[in-house]
Amino acid sequence: MLQRCCLLILAFLHFQSLTAQVLGGKSVFPFLDLPATPQLTALGGISVSQQQNDLSLAMASPALLRPSMHGHLQASYTSYFADVRYGHAMLGYHAERLQTTFAGSVQYVHYGTLTQTDAAGNVLGTFSPRDIAWQLSASRKYLQRWYYGINLKFIHSRYQQYRSSAIAADVGIAYQDTARQLQVGLAARNMGAQLRTYVRGGQEPLPFDLQLGISKRLQHLPLQLSATIHHIYQFDIRYADPAMEEEGLVSDGDTTRAGSKTFDKLFRHFVLAAQWEIARYVELTLSYNHLRRQELAVSGQQGLSGFSAGIGVITRKLQLRYARSWYQHATAFNQLGINLPLQQWGILN
Repeated sequence: MLQRCCLLILAFLHFQSLTAQVLGGKSVFPFLDLPATPQLTALGGISVSQQQNDLSLAMASPALLRPSMHGHLQASYTSYFADVRYGHAMLGYHAERLQTTFAGSVQYVHYGTLTQTDAAGNVLGTFSPRDIAWQLSASRKYLQRWYYGINLKFIHSRYQQYRSSAIAADVGIAYQDTARQLQVGLAARNMGAQLRTYVRGGQEPLPFDLQLGISKRLQHLPLQLSATIHHIYQFDIRYADPAMEEEGLVSDGDTTRAGSKTFDKLFRHFVLAAQWEIARYVELTLSYNHLRRQELAVSGQQGLSGFSAGIGVITRKLQLRYARSWYQHATAFNQLGINLPLQQWGILN
């Protein structure tokens, strides 16, 4: 079964190499890359190997959906930029007879009420653009240390008279060594195609990504370290802005070629995170996303750009999380989330 899952990933990657090897600004439905929950936001927006009993991690990789998440209900709310609001809800269920864990979720983005005008600037009224994605997840265990899973998505977008829909899938594999408190994960995300385009003949690719991560809990400290590599199929993922290209540098009146910036190109693929259990019920998370810092920070005013932080209160009956992520020196967004194990409340068997 694990071999079939690997072959499925390879087949999708072959297809995506022709249709979806693109970065931000070049694909449709970019809201799919938004971190849906505080846990993911605090981890830098990407994590496919985190060792945590948090249902929301299945949004990053279906292989992180586990039987222990049976009956968990997760919901989150995000106050994003420019009065944009988005939310997410998810419910997990483990089918013992099938030896499979399922989850259903919905994610929406509301961009507020905008003024509609014609080409001359005359006001015609208002409209409310929205994005929404429904997802069904399934995950199973293979042998003692392997997990594999799949997310199936239906995506719909409406911007006044322009509408689009698509189907997509995420496929994930994880290897977990509980004795060494180590987990490695691989996920291929947003593989699919549009069913309906905004304009006739305007087919656009989905925001495909291939991610690899590793997480390790330290033996003598309540600390978990994680590293995730994204867009591993393409080395140079910098935004190609002609106005910012530096072909040469002027030094002492002489023009010399700029460096290759190989280290910067490499490091833009990495998201680093640390999660520390500071007390029995409290954990702190800090992460750094180099690509975000390099492409969003204002020159000379980087501040905390690229950094994210979160705090979680984890008890037997409740997981309450808050995260804050800095995109620029004075620009950040906040996110709240709650995870309720319904079994502990006597609601679900």
